[in-house]
Amino acid sequence: MRNFLVANACYWLEEFHVDGLRVDAVASMLYLDYAREDGEWTPNIHGGRENLDAVAFIQETNATAYKRSPGIVMIAEESTAWPGVTTPTDLGGLGYGLKWNMGWMNDTLHYVTREPVHRQWHHSEMTFSLMYAWTERFCLPISHDEVVHGKGSLIGKMPGDRWQQLANVRTYLAFMWAHPGKQLLFMGSEIGQYAEWSESRGLDWWLLENADHLGVQRCVADLNRVYRKTPALWSRDNEPDGFDWLDADDSAGNTLSWLRWGHDASVVACIANFGGGPHENFRVGLPFGGTWNEILNTDAEVYGGSGVGNLGAVVAEHVPWNGRPFSALIRVPPLGALWLQPT
Repeated sequence: MRNFLVANACYWLEEFHVDGLRVDAVASMLYLDYAREDGEWTPNIHGGRENLDAVAFIQETNATAYKRSPGIVMIAEESTAWPGVTTPTDLGGLGYGLKWNMGWMNDTLHYVTREPVHRQWHHSEMTFSLMYAWTERFCLPISHDEVVHGKGSLIGKMPGDRWQQLANVRTYLAFMWAHPGKQLLFMGSEIGQYAEWSESRGLDWWLLENADHLGVQRCVADLNRVYRKTPALWSRDNEPDGFDWLDADDSAGNTLSWLRWGHDASVVACIANFGGGPHENFRVGLPFGGTWNEILNTDAEVYGGSGVGNLGAVVAEHVPWNGRPFSALIRVPPLGALWLQPT
């Protein structure tokens, strides 16, 4: 039976050329007492509740899949603190390439569904994921699970009028792209689709006839374009030294600011404002002086935003701030995010 199941996974990878497999509810396999009452399960040979046969099967599946199909990715939806989900099998781990970051998803969605005036009381929901971001190799999932069964679409979760909902989506996605981990965005979210996903119909592509929804699509395209050519945003995802908070505690202003570092010593400063108003003369600490280009602004008019920005660049002066030797005064748009990169 194990050989049949392993071969089935390899069949999908080799014959249908899928990019990878996401395994649902891994915890239900790992624990003998999963969803069972006392007396309904038998401990393993060591007296524990770990399902040793399931662990061996998972390790065999992942090791075989990666050996036979280099370049694929195996992802675990695993909801517990089982150690080593993404540790290689030869080091005793389960051998998955990525783990579903369900904590990040739940916390951040709870935050953005609140009115901006209430978000300051729940600021930690946007920062807590950085307490464990490097314990595994994580995938940041906005998946089918979040847009079915009455949960509504991503944009439908956002408060405010239509403009505010669209701005919330753009800012949330910029926060997601600049957060350590690999991004997964379910289809329809990139155009601001209001309807829940259904397998019985296609996406509402007609929304792209509206400039604001086309703007969300353009924003996602630019997020991908900038991300791909900016190693600071991804090359050190799994290293704590690839991320530095500038200010994680500005709950009153509903802002977050941080640095991402690349292996090539490149750096990007990221500022996200989840408040409903702009921040004028907002001082942000920076590691280097000189000109920093605004490589992304989710409030750009081409995305459907209000156009609050910094005319393409800011200048960092020798004024220490946020624990950095330099800083710049910037304009932070309402419900908007900025990425800055030194020249």
